[in-house]
Amino acid sequence: MEYQVPRKFPTTVVGSYPKLEPAKQALRKIRKKQASPDELRGLFVEAIRGVVEDHLWAGVDIISDGEQTREDMVVYFAERMNGYMPGEWTRIFDNVYFRKPIIYGKVEWPGPLTVEDWKIASSFAEGRPVKGILTGPYTMLEWSFDLYYGDRREAVIDLAKELRKEIEALVNAGAKYIQIDEPALSTRPWKEEADIVKEALKIMLAGLDVKKIVHICFGKIEYILPYILEFPVDQFDLEFKNSNFRLLPYLKEYGYDKELGYGVIDVHTTQIESVDEIVEDIEKLMKLGILSPEKIYIDPDCGLKRLPREIARQKLKNMVEAAKIARQRW
Repeated sequence: MEYQVPRKFPTTVVGSYPKLEPAKQALRKIRKKQASPDELRGLFVEAIRGVVEDHLWAGVDIISDGEQTREDMVVYFAERMNGYMPGEWTRIFDNVYFRKPIIYGKVEWPGPLTVEDWKIASSFAEGRPVKGILTGPYTMLEWSFDLYYGDRREAVIDLAKELRKEIEALVNAGAKYIQIDEPALSTRPWKEEADIVKEALKIMLAGLDVKKIVHICFGKIEYILPYILEFPVDQFDLEFKNSNFRLLPYLKEYGYDKELGYGVIDVHTTQIESVDEIVEDIEKLMKLGILSPEKIYIDPDCGLKRLPREIARQKLKNMVEAAKIARQRW
């Protein structure tokens, strides 16, 4: 039976979740080339099932596969798309590194990349919707070395055309929510960059009967807000908690009226937000008087992958309980 998502303050996740032990085993075996495809699939199925069970335990309304098969949000796609090759290790922040991929030829979609994981998650979801989530073309370019195109717009548009095929595959499989992650946009908060993303989104999302979502986090979002409001999407999923909700007055200033994925969980701390604290943070948005509860989705700032599993579970549980209180209050 299809799950009925609450009309007010539905809860969701941004995507990633702490790697469960079966996924860790599978990724180690992939690096060492020690496992058969069937063995790897079995491990990843077990991991995705564990993620879904955690989401169901917490009571999250719109869930994800936890991105258990993805070691990195860019590298996962780059390793599988034609036109890319592996690069060298590059520091992101602190002691976190990734192998920054290299674009050496025309990028091409080789076939479904995330659909199988989406189907696995859906099979365990007890009717709850599972987001189809992919890294956007702008972030794919920005976090790669481009040795082929030499033109930012051309590269992004080519990537958008190919990633459109992945979105169509997800929609054909039954996905009702499509989220495109573009965290890199907030690091280059200029109109000309936002215009490239807007053009790419039109290519990727035009004509699709799904909930269209863009996730942006951890940067000068207030600088790009006036430029992104006309993006062809239904919802922006934005980080608030980690930046102490500094974006809130800008929403009112610029007349924000789309749906909002409202980040109330800080994914960079192991401190668990209390139910009362989250309710108070929801109240901060409600006091602005710009959005109805039907347009507000309650979720974490970003993916939860860097947190311990038990911390992530409890954060989600408290978030869901706070949303229930908010439904009664507003």
